[in-house]
Amino acid sequence: MAAAAEPGARPWLGGGAPRPGSSGCSPVLGGGGRARPGPGSERVGARSPGPAAAPGHSFRKVTLTKPTFCHLCSDFIWGLAGFLCDVCNFMSHEKCLKHVKTPCTSVAPSLVRVPVAHCFGPRGLYKRKFCAICRKSLEAPALRCEVCELYLHPDCVPFACSDCRQCHQDGHQDHDTYHHHWREGNLPSGARCEVCRKTCGSSDVLAGVRCEWCGIQAHSVCSMALAPECTFGRLRSLVLPPGCVRLLSRNFSKMHCFRIAETPALEQGEGDDGVDGGPAAGPGRETLAPAESSKQTLKIFDGDDSVRRNQFRVITVPRLARSEEVLEAALRAYYILEDPGNLELHALPLQAGDAWARAKAGSAGISKEEEEGGSRGSESFEASPEAWVIRALPRAQEVLKIYPGWLKVGVAYVSVHVTPQSTARTVVLEVLPLLGRQAEGPESFQLVEVLMGSRQVQRTVLADEELLLNRLWDIRQTSLRQVSQTRFYVAESRAVAPRVSLFIGGLPPSLSPQEYSNLLHEALATKAAVVSVSHVYSSQGAVVLDVTCFAEAERLYMLVRDTAVQGRLLTALVLPDVLHRNLPPDSCPLLVFVNPKSGGLKGRDLLCSFRKLLNPHQVFELTNGGPLPGFHMFSHVPCFRVLVCGGDGTVGWVLAALEETRHHLACAEPSVAILPLGTGNDLGRVLRWGAGYSGEDPFSVLVSVDEADAVLMDRWTILLDAHEAASGENSVADAEPPKIVQMSNYCGIGIDAELSLDFHQAREEEPGKFTSRFHNKGVYVRVGLQKISHSRGLHREIRLQVEQQEVQLPSIEGLIFINIPSWGSGADLWGSDSDSRFEKPRMDDGLLEVVGVTGVVHMGQVQGGLRSGIRIAQGSYFRVTLLKATPVQVDGEPWVQAPGNMIISAAGPKVHMLRKAKQKPRKAGTSRDTRVEATPALEGDPK
Repeated sequence: MAAAAEPGARPWLGGGAPRPGSSGCSPVLGGGGRARPGPGSERVGARSPGPAAAPGHSFRKVTLTKPTFCHLCSDFIWGLAGFLCDVCNFMSHEKCLKHVKTPCTSVAPSLVRVPVAHCFGPRGLYKRKFCAICRKSLEAPALRCEVCELYLHPDCVPFACSDCRQCHQDGHQDHDTYHHHWREGNLPSGARCEVCRKTCGSSDVLAGVRCEWCGIQAHSVCSMALAPECTFGRLRSLVLPPGCVRLLSRNFSKMHCFRIAETPALEQGEGDDGVDGGPAAGPGRETLAPAESSKQTLKIFDGDDSVRRNQFRVITVPRLARSEEVLEAALRAYYILEDPGNLELHALPLQAGDAWARAKAGSAGISKEEEEGGSRGSESFEASPEAWVIRALPRAQEVLKIYPGWLKVGVAYVSVHVTPQSTARTVVLEVLPLLGRQAEGPESFQLVEVLMGSRQVQRTVLADEELLLNRLWDIRQTSLRQVSQTRFYVAESRAVAPRVSLFIGGLPPSLSPQEYSNLLHEALATKAAVVSVSHVYSSQGAVVLDVTCFAEAERLYMLVRDTAVQGRLLTALVLPDVLHRNLPPDSCPLLVFVNPKSGGLKGRDLLCSFRKLLNPHQVFELTNGGPLPGFHMFSHVPCFRVLVCGGDGTVGWVLAALEETRHHLACAEPSVAILPLGTGNDLGRVLRWGAGYSGEDPFSVLVSVDEADAVLMDRWTILLDAHEAASGENSVADAEPPKIVQMSNYCGIGIDAELSLDFHQAREEEPGKFTSRFHNKGVYVRVGLQKISHSRGLHREIRLQVEQQEVQLPSIEGLIFINIPSWGSGADLWGSDSDSRFEKPRMDDGLLEVVGVTGVVHMGQVQGGLRSGIRIAQGSYFRVTLLKATPVQVDGEPWVQAPGNMIISAAGPKVHMLRKAKQKPRKAGTSRDTRVEATPALEGDPK
């Protein structure tokens, strides 16, 4: 039996040699990229230079009129001649032709091992990147998969393979090993081959390959020398292996599964694949570009679906071109690899929509008159209609490839002859002996049709009496292109028990499980027979539902996103199960939280980078449900670490959620690292993560997290009780209810909280202006200058008790409780001078330092290193009485606190933080390329 193949990978690289004794009609699974026999002869108009040509390419010798580079070796092509593939634009030296193993776009879908759909984000500009389909540069806004490094022109999306990384099990596959998942091109220009150590990247062409899991890079030829198994590279201890994640996602797109925000709507002209809306139009869909006098421009449709949608490809051919030449160009435009003898062109003289309306009753989608007069023989196409549709001719029989449906067998597929009498059941009966399953009852198997769209993979179980020849005819009439993207699998009939975990947030807090169940039934009409509440997080107003019906899970997911309870919109997330028993012994996966609003909106790019470097299931966007879903998903993982990408407020948010869910976690004390994205980033400074993220290589960040040292940090609880407000005319009529907040860094009362509040309100009014750390600090300075003459006498408005002892306050405008030796973007508020009254401050000593400032000028002097604050007290229990409504801020989150009491005390166990290890000085003469498994920076983020 062959070992299971790497999810989504193509077998044309690193697949090993064919195994002896395998079926003669089928290559061995992962068999090193064996192409279909005679690709040159099968290709329409193929002009292959010899039998060594790569799979599917139609190479012809061309005269070069501008500087051109080889797509195999990436070297400059000297002279005036090169070899170009008419279909995918692969350009090669003549000497390199025999080494080309990269398949043509026309055959690439047939080489996908396990079809996995892509997740395309919104259009963006990607400098020095190339389309993976047509191999041309991305000069206009293009699309990028949010999970793998696939870049495409919008018009090329329908022709992309569904070969994204498989990041979880979905009930079909069970893999023993993981193979390299190769992605061609778009490597950094300085990338070095893992085998020959020479440069394999290029900024001129789509060349070289990179494993999407371990990150190793190589020339496409050199990659054949590497072992096929992937070990996940330098980040293997941080990666959540795909075999340890299970998600039954029949009714959910990959965007839903990975919690990726979907593009509101496809832009005009972007098109889609056969699953979501038929082929896209080629360039100039709205207006045809003027052709030379000796040439003509034609619209080409590939079937009924494209005619109905008026979505076509544009080709330019000589005016005297014969029908065979036009058919060649039409097939190349749609990347179709079919015998042209089985196809013909039919004229479509009317507007596409009118033609479809007229011809809807016809099986071919064209009226009888057009059927009789629309096909063309060998005469020229001069003065021909501008619109044509490719049609398949009826066939008496076909050879159909049947793939073993996720069974552990030694062949990729077997071929059977399909006649008009062949049904799904007769094909299953014929195929089982070829797969060595003849001893098992045929009633235990079924035939499954899989449509491998680039955005979604659809599976349809065929009825036993389904006539396959008719089925194939219908597919060809609907879209000829879809034939290459449709597979037939023979699979076991065992039904996979549906089970979907839905996280629902935004509910009222502090309710019982039964009350939550009743509330959801009232708001969403949940079906008690298939929906149950499995987990309740009452303090955060969230529940996790177990849904045992795919249709009901999809209905609830879509309904929740538009439902509000008590004026608050609900949140819905699809959560996978982590199979913690399958984790490797040395695995300590990283749970990543990213706040995309922090750090000048750099979080958006980091989200995409971390999804590519890790398993996207372990990366959570904090604006979509907060940190609780991540902790719930990792609740059974025995050992994991956390990376928080955001400002100090974001870190405090995650630490507060960790404190509340600690008793639910198998790993009660996960260590927390920080990637500082905020304005102050004081905790990040103390833990050596820097003053703020400025575009460092995300891979290097993850390596630093893996090498970081664990340290302890105190956490503090602040009880805010406004019920004991002073009586009198100035008292607050409606006192706030008591609440508890958590503190890690510092708590400010008075002037510093007032500045923070003014900044916060300015950002809320115009968030678009606060996109850079430099601008944010400028706003802080401007707000501070407005407060220079401010004097309120804070010492007369508050009372302070430390360890039950009253403390006399000096004349101050701000009172600050500090837990770490950094405040206000790196200032040392306590100072370094020794003082016999107090112990030397530490972040894990169980003590807080209390410091006063006299105003804005004093704060500026502290931040400039000219002065320190006024040392007032040090202790572990504090009681502050506010006599008037006073600005308060905790870890950068400000508000106005009503008169009452603030009680500050230690909060449970200390938090395990990760402090970046000190970088060792590089030895003189050490090369930057001595790494073995390291991966270069991800490039191509939108600028």
